[in-house]
Amino acid sequence: MEFQKVVYNTCTQFVLLCFIALKAERQSDDGGGWSVISDFRLQDEGPCNIDVLDSSLLSYRQFIERYAYSRPVILRGLTDNTKFRTLCSKSRLLEEYGERRVRLSTANTYSYKKVDVPLQEYVDIFLRPQSVDTLGSDTLYFFGDNNFTEWQSLFDYYKSPPYVLPHTSGAYSFGIAGPGTGVPFHWHGPGYSEVIYGRKRWFLYPPDQEPHFHPNRTTLSWLMETYPNLPEVEAPLECTIRPGEVLYFPDHWWHATLNLDTSVFISTFLG
Repeated sequence: MEFQKVVYNTCTQFVLLCFIALKAERQSDDGGGWSVISDFRLQDEGPCNIDVLDSSLLSYRQFIERYAYSRPVILRGLTDNTKFRTLCSKSRLLEEYGERRVRLSTANTYSYKKVDVPLQEYVDIFLRPQSVDTLGSDTLYFFGDNNFTEWQSLFDYYKSPPYVLPHTSGAYSFGIAGPGTGVPFHWHGPGYSEVIYGRKRWFLYPPDQEPHFHPNRTTLSWLMETYPNLPEVEAPLECTIRPGEVLYFPDHWWHATLNLDTSVFISTFLG
């Protein structure tokens, strides 16, 4: 009987310690204050059929020869943006930029509608999970349209990917968005995407393979309604990127994105 009591007490203490450790781990990895444990988030990261490489194993020459003009790649450890990440925490960003106006765009392929609001208002009112039946034209999304002069003090701390294409320079596009949001399929010039907080799922097609999508339907609705029924030959290249990973996409590649969590992210467009 005494032995059973000792075993019971030991097991109870072990479970309690595990719970405390798990709680501490969750508190320490709070996503910069942008999300809490109770927040809605999408759990399915999907498959990853894009090359994921440690940047130390890929030289600039190899990048140019293998990926720059032909296919996307995800690189880990390409830059150290620890300082930039700290400055992008919710408290720091709102303290410094909360009263500044940001330009929101509708999250459809053409993004015609633009609305200017203070960053604090965007975070308090617009930064929320998106439902499947919401149209792209009804979703206001903060990404791009950044006034570089006003945001320069922040961008000065960002270390952009060092692998650039010949005769190009980088232009930054910074964003914050809730889970379930994203931009539907579109294309433009080459560039990089990096997640500072959260996770972002990417879907890509080569320039000669235009995906089937409705320009005013969101990526979330495409994922739920179209994606499951795609024949194998129409399956996209896809992967979910996390902080510390940078995705490169070549020129004219179709791509759509889906934020799985409340996410902070930045792209470097090469033009």
